[in-house]
Amino acid sequence: MATRKEVARMAGVSEATVSRVLNGVGPIKEETRKRVLEAAEALDYQLNAVAASFARGRSGNIGVVLPHVPKVHLFSTYYFAEILSGIGEAVRSGEGGGLLLLYRSPGEAFDYVSLFRTQRVDACLILGATSAEPERESIARLADADAPFCVVDQRFDEHPGIPAVVADHVGGSYAATRHLLDRGCRRIGFLNGSAQYSNSLDRLHGYRKALREAGIGGEEAAPVFEGNYSRKSGYAAAPSVFREMERLDAMLCANDRMAIGLIQGLRELGCAFPGRLPIVGYDNSDAAALFDPPLTTVEVPFFEMGKLAARKLLDRLSGGGNDGEVFRETLPTRLVVRKSCQSGEEIERT
Repeated sequence: MATRKEVARMAGVSEATVSRVLNGVGPIKEETRKRVLEAAEALDYQLNAVAASFARGRSGNIGVVLPHVPKVHLFSTYYFAEILSGIGEAVRSGEGGGLLLLYRSPGEAFDYVSLFRTQRVDACLILGATSAEPERESIARLADADAPFCVVDQRFDEHPGIPAVVADHVGGSYAATRHLLDRGCRRIGFLNGSAQYSNSLDRLHGYRKALREAGIGGEEAAPVFEGNYSRKSGYAAAPSVFREMERLDAMLCANDRMAIGLIQGLRELGCAFPGRLPIVGYDNSDAAALFDPPLTTVEVPFFEMGKLAARKLLDRLSGGGNDGEVFRETLPTRLVVRKSCQSGEEIERT
């Protein structure tokens, strides 16, 4: 494929002049315009649609692409609500502009590049992305187009050109598991989310790292269960966890919603909480502190992640950042200790 430099060489002009002619920007002598167009045609040069849209102007919109999940109210979930609030704060305190919310079908291909080609957005934030091949390829095409975008809370390590802002989920689940180990628990079960999310794999890695350092494995290792980050999936996992109760000293759950659902389900099966089975959640959602018992959990800076991701894109659009720089930021997590992992004796003393 021909390059802009080759067109400039054939036409006897600068690359900047080639760009102005092909994008229709600024006054150009008719003779110069004709030479450039003839050279481009002779070399079969294809104008980059994304670059062209930026040369012509901007929409004033930051696009936020969310997964469409039937019967799930995304805006009422702590995860998406906090990230979107952070994005909104960055846009509000920046240079103005609006947010354009768009939906995609999870696991399917999505034409992100067309959002730029048609000038619907100036930059794009992708939430709830998975490692499914169609999604991964769609995002990789966006990276290849050198468009300003960022994936929030999902890593694509195999493609170094994909920018991301994530949380330290390895450290978060490690700290939670370490806390239970320090309390004398050894058979610690884990209710995780789907492996199609890198943050699920990171949580699993941190959990196993802590167990491995404690010399726990083989027959002593407790089972790992899978949910989908919903309260309903935690509730549905309760019978499976209940059947393994004799093998369990504690449970770590990959988010608070699953932890709450699990406790509700186990209570219906006759388990007393708190006290019978120490349980640790993850996210530090509003519900974690209000639930009975209040959940020990891992605090994740979702608001700050959304704000940082949006700020990075706004800086690039304003020329304040390094144009085309691929940024990858990891924000720290923090363990918040509450009553859900206390023993019955400790609860009586308090």
